[in-house]
Amino acid sequence: MAQLTQFLPFLLMFVVIYFFMIRPQQAKAKKEKEFEASLKVGDKIVTKSGLHGKVAELAETTVVIETMSGKLKMERSSISNEMSEALNKK
Repeated sequence: MAQLTQFLPFLLMFVVIYFFMIRPQQAKAKKEKEFEASLKVGDKIVTKSGLHGKVAELAETTVVIETMSGKLKMERSSISNEMSEALNKK
């Protein structure tokens, strides 16, 4: 019983870290993956670097974005979920 009370603070710290740090990060990653999978041609998007454009072509891991200066080929993971949702709400 004495050993259990010694490890209880460490166990509680792990539980707190899990619920406040690990679990929200996993939920955010899942939401990003769902967003990447739901992209379709014609969607207006914003990249993580701040480029605005419209999806012109889709491939398995890449996307071609049409901007005012031309077309750019980028990775799907470089598209920002939060900024794109904010753009489409306007």
